[in-house]
Amino acid sequence: MIFKRVQDGKPYPDHDVSGRTWATIPPRQFRLDELSTTTTVLALDRLLSEDSTFYGDLFAHVVKWQGELYLEDGLHRAVRSALRSRNVIHARMLDLDAFDPANGPVEEQMRTADTGPVVRPAAFPAPRNSNHRPRAVATAPHPTWLADPNW
Repeated sequence: MIFKRVQDGKPYPDHDVSGRTWATIPPRQFRLDELSTTTTVLALDRLLSEDSTFYGDLFAHVVKWQGELYLEDGLHRAVRSALRSRNVIHARMLDLDAFDPANGPVEEQMRTADTGPVVRPAAFPAPRNSNHRPRAVATAPHPTWLADPNW
C-alpha cells in the first residue's frame, strides 16, 4: 500500500491559503504511508510529464487536521516517487490543528501567530564549552599525519 488512505474530497474546512503563503512554509519529509489523499483521480499524462511542476510549487502540500495528514496537492509527485521505490516526499505542511478557520481567514491567523504555520523542530542544545569547535577533516599526502598528536 502506498498511501494510508485514498478518499475523494477534503474532510477539513477550506483554508483559502494562497500560493504565496504556502511558499513561506519550509518543506520537510513525509512518509507516503502516513498520508491520506484527497482525490481519487490520477491523470496519466500528468504523471508521466517531466515538467509537471514547471508552473506550480516544487513541493507537495500537506494539511494536518485532527491529527491526520492529508495530501492536498502533489498526488502525481507522490505516485512518481513511489514508482521510483521512494517512500518519502518533500512537502510543505499547513497545520490546521493550530488554527481555527471559524475564527477568520487562516492566512490572517498565520500572520499574527507566534509559532507560524508549522510546528518548528526543537533547537539543538548549545555546546557546554563555548570554545568547542568541530574538528576539521583533512587529508594528507601520506599516512604519517596519523601519528601526529595534534590531530
